[in-house]
Amino acid sequence: MSRRKLHKDELELWGKVAETAVPMHPKRTKPQDALRSPKTPVKKAVQPIEAFEVSARATTYRSAHDVLPDIRERVAKAPVQMDKKAHGKLKQGKLKPEAKLDLHGMTLDQAHPRLTAFVMKAYQSQKRLVLVVTGKGKLRDDGGPIPVRFGVLRHQVPHWLQTPPLAQVVLQITEAHLRHGGGGAYYVYLRRQR
Repeated sequence: MSRRKLHKDELELWGKVAETAVPMHPKRTKPQDALRSPKTPVKKAVQPIEAFEVSARATTYRSAHDVLPDIRERVAKAPVQMDKKAHGKLKQGKLKPEAKLDLHGMTLDQAHPRLTAFVMKAYQSQKRLVLVVTGKGKLRDDGGPIPVRFGVLRHQVPHWLQTPPLAQVVLQITEAHLRHGGGGAYYVYLRRQR
């Protein structure tokens, strides 16, 4: 059912009624709003177009599907659980890892059990610092509808280390120093056995 247009005398009558009414929210209502017919268009402010130069730099673009910050930022922003002096030496590459696991070329299904076994064995051997090498990953996209992260193992290993059963034995995860692999490796500092 379509609405009919209001006649001039109906608009005048409505204006008189609106003047006698007490507004519920006086700050919100304006007197000219009460007299406007429903079909009267509201004029919107026109925003000016920004000046354009051919040689101007474009704004940086991030893909809309990546809602998490980069893995380097997340690991770096994690609170320090270990001794601050030892953590400083660790970040400078002055502490030598007691054991090393290289996950290069493995799939997620192969890497997860190896990582779990390696960390648990190192904990049982009372080692404190181990190195897990994931590699930086290859830049490839298989063209599927679901986007693939750059360096799948590099993103997944910190998650595995922060979930059970490894979360109970891992004290700190830090990106390795350049001499031990840099962005393609992690220092895993283990808790003391009780």
